[in-house]
This record gives sequence, C-alpha cells and structure tokens, in this order.
Amino acid sequence: MSTSLAIFRAPWCTEFPAGMTTWSVVKDDTREKRWRELLPRFFPRIALLACITVVVISLGVALTPGSPKASADQPFSEQARAAALSETLRLRAAGEQLVTPAAGAAPTGSQAPIAQTVNLLTDQARALLGPGDEPAAEPLPASSPATPSAAAQPGPASAAELAAALAASGSERLAEAAAADGGIARLLAAVGAAQLLEASSLAVATGSPAPAAADPASPALSGACRTPAATSLPAAAGTDGAADAEDASLEGALAAAVRTELETIYGYQVALTRLGGEQSSAAAKQLARHESLISGAETLSRAHCVPVPPREAGYTLEQSFLASPASGLGRLEAAALPVYGDLVALSDGETRQWAISGLVGAARRAELWGADAGSLPGLAADPASFPSLPTPSASPSTTR
Repeated sequence: MSTSLAIFRAPWCTEFPAGMTTWSVVKDDTREKRWRELLPRFFPRIALLACITVVVISLGVALTPGSPKASADQPFSEQARAAALSETLRLRAAGEQLVTPAAGAAPTGSQAPIAQTVNLLTDQARALLGPGDEPAAEPLPASSPATPSAAAQPGPASAAELAAALAASGSERLAEAAAADGGIARLLAAVGAAQLLEASSLAVATGSPAPAAADPASPALSGACRTPAATSLPAAAGTDGAADAEDASLEGALAAAVRTELETIYGYQVALTRLGGEQSSAAAKQLARHESLISGAETLSRAHCVPVPPREAGYTLEQSFLASPASGLGRLEAAALPVYGDLVALSDGETRQWAISGLVGAARRAELWGADAGSLPGLAADPASFPSLPTPSASPSTTR
C-alpha cells in the first residue's frame, strides 16, 4: 500500500526545496503570468520612450559645440598667420609696458622710439587679424609652426631686449613666408621686413646693441629654362583689383621686377652726377647692388621661360628728382616695394626667396634715403582700413 502511494502520487503533491512553501510557488507563477499578459500592452510605450531617448541624445550631440581642432590640423599658412599675430601682440604689449612710466617715474628719452614701435606693431596686428580672432588684452604666447610654444617666455623688459625680440620675430616671419601660400606669404614677408627694420631703428634710437639677426640672403640662381611660368595665377592680397590679368601672374611680376630695376639703375646713374661726399659713395654702392638685382631678375625670367623686357635707353625723371636726388632715390626704392611684394605672392622656391631678399633690401634702401617703408612694406593697403583690435588698451598717440 505504501509503495503504491509512492508511485501514484497526485501531481499537486510535488516535493519542494527546503524552506519553500506551496503558496510561494503559486504566487511566483501568478506574477510571471501577469507580467506576460501585461508586456504586450506596455511594449508600444517602451518603444516610444526609447525613441525619445535616442532623439534627445542625438540633439545633444549635435548642439554641443565641438572642441576646436588642434593647430596641427590647420594649414601651414593659417598656423603661420596665427603665430605671427600672437608674437606681434606679445611684443606690442611689452612695448606698451616699457613706454608707460611707473608711478612717480620721469619719462625717459627712449620712450618716443618705443612708442613708434608700438604703433607699428599695432598696425601689423590689425593686418594679421583673421575671421573670428579675438586677441586678449594680455600678451599672448608665441606659437610658431616651426618652433615650440613660447608660453612661458616673458616679454622684453628693456628697449634692447625689445629690439632683439623684434629682429628674431622678423626673421621667423620671413622664414614662414618662404613656405606659406600666396597672399599670406606676402603679408608675412611685409611684417617680417618691417620688424627687422624697426629692430635696427629702435636699437640706434635707444643706444642699444645692434640686433644679431641678419637679412635674408639671396639664393644662387641658374638661368636654364625649366618650368614655364603660369599665366593666370590669382591676384595676391593687397594688390590693386583693377590690375590687368597679366600683372597677376608670375610672368607679369617678373617683367615688372625687371622694368623697375632698370628704371632704378637709371635713377642712380643720374643721381651720381648730382651727389657728392658720403651720399655719392652710398649711391655708388647701391648702384652696384641694383646691377646685381637686374641680373637676378633676368636670370629668373629665363629660368621660368618668360621673355625678358628689353632695356631702354633712358627713363623720364621728375624735376623734383633732379632738384633733390637723394629724396628721389628714396621714392624709387619705395616704389619697388609692391613690385617685390607681388613677386613674393606669385612665386615659390628660389624665386620667392630672391623676392623676399629683394623686398627687405628695398625697404632698407628706402629708409637709407629718407623714405618711409611703412609698417607693411610691399603690401599695397591702407592701415586705416584694417580691423580694430578688440582690446581695452590704447596705443601711444605718437605716429610713425
């Protein structure tokens, strides 16, 4: 009897694990059954909530401003422009500190030339501003694409240090101009040339040691025709929009350089007959330099397979040139600056290096004869048209 009961036990007489009652199992089965019945009913609501969550997350990602790209992702020309702006602002801020006397201190004789330097750096910083640039009032660290960041570098603390820093910055800008694109190359060359000249002028005016930075050397040229010049390159920044299309090309820029040097040589030959003493010696030295420049311009023309403009017997000189030949030579040298600026923008390689060297040389010779090369030699633009610097500090009122 007991054996039959053990074999034919009723289905509900199931054995349960220790501690679990029949009531608890029935309760769990009821919950599971209820959940299975309710799940299809709540599924649309769950799916809707999931879709809303995905949409909210997507909108958040789309509306959150992305972090700016690293400078390494920017084109070299943009890096060079930003580095030039940063260093120019740093030097400008240092100059403002030097030109503002401390409380109770008497003004010094070096403050006027430093004020001129600050004005020059202000014009350059305004020219270097790009879309979206908002330079801070405090000096910004230099960050050249070719050198490590100078974030920890203090600003110049004296006129001598400012002159040395200007010369170093000018050399850096000229080196970057050799590798930058068109219009930016011309702008960097103009900034670099002016900073080199200003470094020398500031050192002389304040009795400081001459800066160690040297002017860029002209490369050795070969005249074999190897690459035909482009005939329709875009005009560079700062050029006259009304210029002929031929002028906005390497061929046109080389031809303009040849014609400018020929006219300048003629001017020096005439001036030598009217100058005396040290001016005559200086003119003879510069005439030899221009004879070398015309040879270089003609060599580059042949290297780019473009025709060389013929030499003319003479050129027309204004009566003011004959009356004051030294000033006339200054005007001739200043007139050559935009010509070399065009060639910087429309060339590359050794041709651009030659043009950069010619730009710096023309700017120095212009100042030698009393002409003002300006804050951006070689850039045909009015500084009054540049955007203003959004800084609370004001530059000294002394004008260059």
